[in-house]
Formats: sequence, structure tokens, C-alpha cells
Amino acid sequence: MKLSALFLSLLISLTSLHCSGDPVLTFMAGGAPNEIAYWESVVETFEEETGIAVRLIRQTTDTDQRKQSIILALRGRRSDPDVMLVDVAWIGQLAASGWLMPLNDYNIDTQPFFSPVISLANTYEESLIGLPLYVDGGLLYYRKDLLEKYGYDSPPQTWEQLLEMAKTVQNGEREHNSDFWGYVWQGAQYEGLICNALETFVSAGGGILDSHGNSITSTEENVKALEFMISLIHEHAVSPPNTFTDMKEEEVRMTFQAGNTLFQRNWPYAWGLHNAKDSEIKGKVAIAPLPSFPEHQSAATLGGWHAVVSAYSDMPEEAVQFLQYITSYDVQKDMTLNLGWNPGRSDLYENETIQSSAPHLVELKPVFEGAVPRPVVPYYSEISQILQKQINAALAGQVSAAQALENADKGIVNLITTHENAQ
Repeated sequence: MKLSALFLSLLISLTSLHCSGDPVLTFMAGGAPNEIAYWESVVETFEEETGIAVRLIRQTTDTDQRKQSIILALRGRRSDPDVMLVDVAWIGQLAASGWLMPLNDYNIDTQPFFSPVISLANTYEESLIGLPLYVDGGLLYYRKDLLEKYGYDSPPQTWEQLLEMAKTVQNGEREHNSDFWGYVWQGAQYEGLICNALETFVSAGGGILDSHGNSITSTEENVKALEFMISLIHEHAVSPPNTFTDMKEEEVRMTFQAGNTLFQRNWPYAWGLHNAKDSEIKGKVAIAPLPSFPEHQSAATLGGWHAVVSAYSDMPEEAVQFLQYITSYDVQKDMTLNLGWNPGRSDLYENETIQSSAPHLVELKPVFEGAVPRPVVPYYSEISQILQKQINAALAGQVSAAQALENADKGIVNLITTHENAQ
């Protein structure tokens, strides 16, 4: 009922905008109250500088509801909103549906942005379809004081090194803290599990789809990676037994922040919380790229929000101008300083003011440069559902890694075939 009310409210709002006379540039964005307040100030400044009126369409903080309200407007081919913020995982579906306006004809300079993000996430069928506003990637958080205590002078570069360190520190810390764990990560049956799995797969030389869109889910590399994930819980017991039932971002963060973990996989948002005044681990935390298997590279699942223009915009020129404004150097710098966001522009990571106020961003830049997007295909959400079920079952010990990935591969191949036949 709440979702229906949201759709009705949005429909009334968009209809009133469409029928109010002259077109008005509209911008759809959501988030926490402080984020909405910030967008209001950005809109106000843009209006003052350009003379173009902008109406902010406010969304909730709930990501699923934000996606549904955007799809509702686009599927209805409504002229509003003109500009939207979308999660990177949605871009493939929206672009494949023909709902996003190609930006190739507007002479947009993409050089200041992370090139892998532009090519892998913001390009669809050789068309530029958006720009990254805020980027995210999986990170390894670690207790630098505990590594030093147990004789380690640097974080792990391989998964085997992580396992060895986790065992050593866990055994030592449990002499006075029975709740201590070596490594916590997101293993519950939800999207975060796929982000963790993708990172581990790619760091072993595997992945989900190849460059031609074919499933590579059941490869030996992926099986090896998933077997390692399972072993962390059941064989080596350095990850808690509720990893596959309860562990999502906040459960992982709170366990780490309570001082009960050596290593944690999480997103950059946790940095500020770990270093807040009331944090028990303030000043004891550091970040590093996630480990990899020998002879392979570290991988971080790409996350974040991107600015796109609706294919049905009735003010395309103004919409592109606004998109370029909110992704400009000065505005993204201000966003970073005021909201703590990781800018989508790589050139900002060299800014002295940002480095002074947020020194950890220097360490994030190489992570974002090597970030791996989830498959940019219109049926990604269905792929995710298949993988979530099978990988979680393997983590729970209900099926072997090889069988789980074979089951997932069959489901994904059938999904791809069904989609191709429907075209």
C-alpha cells in the first residue's frame, strides 16, 4: 500500500508538472534529509548562475522505491523528470529499454572521470549515457594496531595471507574476547553477496559474464573462489557462522566497529563512522585494496550513483547543461567536502584541500581505477537473483561450490536465451 501511495503521489506530481504550461527542468534525486537539503542548495545556485529554473523531485531513501519511481516515469514516456540519479546497477536495464538519452552529440569531456567507469558503466552500445557523480568500491578495512601487535607490517595482498593473519590474530584475541573474528563480510542472500562474490571471482581470474555477454559462472576459477569463501566459515572458522544468514553492510560494520574483528569488507561509507568521535576504534583503522589469488589482480565491485538524462526530456539542452554542472569540478569538490562523497572525477583526488580534509581518498583512487561493474545488461536483476540463491546455499553448506555454480550457470544461460528470443 505504501508503494502504491508513492506511485500515485509521483504520478500526480509528474502530471501537474507536465500540465502546468511551459516546460520546467526537473531533477529527481533521493537520499537522507541532509542530502536532499544539499541538492536544494545546488539547484538554487544553478538557477542563479544560469537563469534556468529547476524543480527538484524528491525521492525516498529506499533504493528499491527510488528505482521503481524512475521506471514508472520512464515507462510512461513522461517528459519529467529530465535528469535523474541512478544506481550503477540499473544503468543496463534503463539503457537497453531505450529510456536514456545518448550524450555523444554534446561534446562532453570525459577525460577528468575514471576511464574504466566511463567505458564499463556509462557507455552502452558505444553511446555515452551518463556521468558518474559518486563512485564506490569494495574495500578491505583492517585494524592496524592489531596487525602491528602480532608482528605484521602491512595488510594482506593475497587471500591466503589474509587467512593466515586472521587465524593468528583471532586465536590471540580470543584469549580475552570470545566474540572476536578474523574476517567479516556480506554473505546474506541479497545484492551485497553478489558484490562480494564478484570481487572474489575476478580476483581468481573468473567473473559472471564474458565480454560477449556469455555466462562464465561455472568456471574452475569461480569454483576455487567460492570454495575459499565457504572455507572461511566452515573449515577455518575465521568468519562467523551467521555470515550467510545475517551479515549485510551494517551488521558487518557494527561488528568491526565494536572491536570484534581484524578484517572487514565494506564500502567507503564506513570510514567516517569508524573514525567518528564515539567510535571505539577511532584512529586504529586503515584501508587497503581487497586481496587477490596469486598471479591475479585485486578487484572491487563498482558502486555509486550516476547522472543520466531521460530520453523523453522536453528540455534536453538544459538537461545536459544541468548534468554537466552537477558533475563539474567545483560542484563535485563541494559535495566531497560537505557530504563526504567519493567524487566521480578522478582529477579531484589530487586536490590539496580534499587530500587535507579526507586523506583516505588518496588510497581509494587506485581502488576505483580498477573497479569492476556488475554485468551491464537489462536482465541483471534476474542474474543477481539466480546467483544469490545458489551462492548463499553453498555458503550454508546445502550444496557444493561446483554444484551451486553449475545450477546458476544453467539458470543464467536459460535467461540469456529467453531474452535473445524475445528480441
